Amino acid sequence: MKDDRFALKERCAGFTLIEMAVVMFIISLLILIILPNIGKQRDNARGIGNQALGDVVQTQADLYRNETDKENISLEDLKNSGYLNEKQYSEAKKAKIEVQAENEE
Repeated sequence: MKDDRFALKERCAGFTLIEMAVVMFIISLLILIILPNIGKQRDNARGIGNQALGDVVQTQADLYRNETDKENISLEDLKNSGYLNEKQYSEAKKAKIEVQAENEE
């Protein structure tokens, strides 16, 4: 009798093929649901970041305009005068952000 119990325990110790297939199906379903949302969230975050960078550029342009009384301001002017750092300048160029004139607000 003792030998039969040990044999039964050894057979029940692992997972069946059906159980593994169900687990793999659930994992693949979750991946199919999550992956498209990650792409949308990345695009949404990029848009919000570009909007915030545009606000920073416009604020710095207004400060530069107030200090220099210059009307036509470019991103290069802001970078050369220290109002934008190199990273802000390159990101603004990549996002095609332009400085608005003072009366366009």
